[in-house]
Amino acid sequence: MSADRTLRIALTGASRGLGLEFTRQWLAAGHRVFALARDPGSSQGLSGLAREHPDTLVALPCDVTDTDAVRRAAREVAERSDGGLEIVLNNAGVGGWRGSIEDLDLDEVRRVFDVNTLGPLRVAQAFVPLLRKGRHPRRLVAITSLMGSMADNRSGGSYPYRISKAALNMVCVNLAHELRDDEIVSAMLHPGWVRTDMGGSGANLPVEEAVGALVDTIDDLTMEHTGGFCDRLGEPLPW
Repeated sequence: MSADRTLRIALTGASRGLGLEFTRQWLAAGHRVFALARDPGSSQGLSGLAREHPDTLVALPCDVTDTDAVRRAAREVAERSDGGLEIVLNNAGVGGWRGSIEDLDLDEVRRVFDVNTLGPLRVAQAFVPLLRKGRHPRRLVAITSLMGSMADNRSGGSYPYRISKAALNMVCVNLAHELRDDEIVSAMLHPGWVRTDMGGSGANLPVEEAVGALVDTIDDLTMEHTGGFCDRLGEPLPW
């Protein structure tokens, strides 16, 4: 791959599941990947990829609930990426509690909201300056969920997760407005029900298939898609 086609990509939650598979596929395509995770050294998958791609993978600690940690990660990425990025992927997330309103633990709501909503907001705040210095096209992408859709909510429950993903969608729409003049796409993608630790073994999509579709969709994002809420194939979803 020629240098002008090599993308500089940072993503959160890279130690397992979707994030690890994104890292694997982007590295296989010849891109330079900054894999951010709370404890990247504990991930056997990341360690294996680091051995295979010593020149194009940089694994860095980054707890998205810690503003200082996110800023430190952004500074290190800036130093090792010639100051710019073409893609930032907010992938880190947690599932959370399921149950009725009578048993709802508000501390659990705060915990899930901190990861799923404020985490991407912290990352955007710290990494948008790097996107502004990247080559066109530049994309800020969030892995969201159809469970954050009000129109599609036909079963209720899962208060922390649903609330956090609905709020994340609003964060991304706000960013789309703010970043439009910079020609930075802000988009939300729902991967589907994927067989990961979060999705469980009963999920209908293998992680390789889901991420492969997402990678293609991210590659095709243009300013026409900014502020959009889509599935892994780029098809619009109901709000």
